[in-house]
Amino acid sequence: MGNHSEPTETYSVDTESVRDIPAQEQRWPGSTQQLRPHPDHGEEGYIGRGRLRGKRALITGGDSGIGRAIAITFAKEGADVAIAYLPAEQEDAEDTRGFVETAGRQCALLPCDQRDAQANVDLAAAALEVLGGIDVLVNNAGVGFAVEGGITNYPDGQLEQVFGTNILAPFWLTKAVVAHMRAGASIINTSSIQAFEPSQPQLDYGATKAALNNFTVNLAAELGPRGIRVNAVAPGPIWTPIQPVSHKAADVEGLGKNTPLGRVGQPVEVATAFVYLASDEASYVSGTVLGVTGGMPVF
Repeated sequence: MGNHSEPTETYSVDTESVRDIPAQEQRWPGSTQQLRPHPDHGEEGYIGRGRLRGKRALITGGDSGIGRAIAITFAKEGADVAIAYLPAEQEDAEDTRGFVETAGRQCALLPCDQRDAQANVDLAAAALEVLGGIDVLVNNAGVGFAVEGGITNYPDGQLEQVFGTNILAPFWLTKAVVAHMRAGASIINTSSIQAFEPSQPQLDYGATKAALNNFTVNLAAELGPRGIRVNAVAPGPIWTPIQPVSHKAADVEGLGKNTPLGRVGQPVEVATAFVYLASDEASYVSGTVLGVTGGMPVF
């Protein structure tokens, strides 16, 4: 028999505190500090194994939620990161930087509103300057609002905000970054279960995520010959500020109960998929959408 050594530390996730989410609402863009219970981004339980050692990552929407968990897990795996976020989210961004620096890695804060093409050019330039290059681009920033009563009730400006954030910004930022990427680099987009099982109150949000899936597959075909991989992660209901921002309090209560696993997911449970796709372990994975949905189908 071969020799086997047991790890001295094990990776753990707080799944119990999110089995019964209480009713709550927040105003956009939302705050991590106001979430009850506080989500698990991997601050304590995630154990890094050096899988991203030496890599440099730009993460949009990196101040909170899935983006914060990606920043923390990437740092624990050995990557330096730059995070983009709205100026109104500065407090959450500062907290994220603290967790990344505690893990011993660099975290550059790059506040901006990506709903402008030039803002993405400037963001790419700033990230390249502070990191010295970009090996992993995570297009994670997203926004969505449930609207009851059908298409005629959508408020003026919402379509522009949702499409501008969820699909135009990733297109513009990728365009600005990809010229500086080398073989072995990775682009990962945050899709959603809404691309596969859209709910009527989120007509615009689901459409943007379906478009993002198509963008992912087509871009993977384009960049494959350059050795650049492109994938997406499709989360199901995850406990982040977008939930009480996007839904009425009554709809937030018990979030995730309808999934086969019977609960909402923690941000760190999604971040682990990004770690895999960013790592060399996924060297032959491109053009795929990986579901992290608690059992809801993504096909």
